[in-house]
Order: sequence, then C-alpha cells, then structure tokens
Amino acid sequence: EVQLQASGGGLVQPGGSLRLACAASGFTFDDSVLGWFRQAPGKEREGVSCISASDGSTYYADSVKGRFTISINNTKNTVYLQMNNLKPEDTADYYCAAESALWIVATAKDCPNDYWGQGTQVTVSS
Repeated sequence: EVQLQASGGGLVQPGGSLRLACAASGFTFDDSVLGWFRQAPGKEREGVSCISASDGSTYYADSVKGRFTISINNTKNTVYLQMNNLKPEDTADYYCAAESALWIVATAKDCPNDYWGQGTQVTVSS
C-alpha cells in the first residue's frame, strides 16, 4: 500500500520559513518522481515543485523560484520542501505526490500524479 505522510505545516509570519516533509512508502522511491502541490481556498491546485529521485532534476513554479527548495533523502524515503521568505500568497494546503517514473523533471507536466498524501496547512500571516 502506497503511503505519503506529509508534515511540517503551520502558521508563520511573512518573511519566515517552514520545512515540509513527506515520508513515502509502498513503492520504489529511487525510481520515482515526487512533488509538492498546493491549493488555496477558491483556487485551483497548482504544482509548486517536483523532483526526480533517480537523477535529481527539478521543476519550480515561477512564483516560488529562489524561495523554495525541494530535496530528497533516499535513505529515509522522504521528500522535503524548504520554504523561505514566505508570503501571504503562499497560504494554502500543501500536498505531496508521487509517481513511479524515470523521466527527467523540467516542467509542470513532469510532476507526479499517481499517489497523493493528505494535506498539511501552511498559513502565512502577521
């Protein structure tokens, strides 16, 4: 059974930082693409950042480039999203996703879409 367990959300002031973590199990982590998506109230879900566990290639949405960093720990089967200089518009429920794939990640179309974890809420407010 595939499981994706996200954690690390919370309330932070503008300019602050949070690190999200998503522990994965039930599939071959090293042969997968993993990613973070977010959905704010009344808005469509958007891909934030994705990474290939096999070659480390990444994608970032323009809105988070230079502020967010995605990384993986293959030993712990965990994908992280380090979020710095957070803005109120980053407020959303954040979801991790995974897909068994070996393609290079370069665009939003390369982000995973098979397995989904539960959301973790991020609120950026003063």
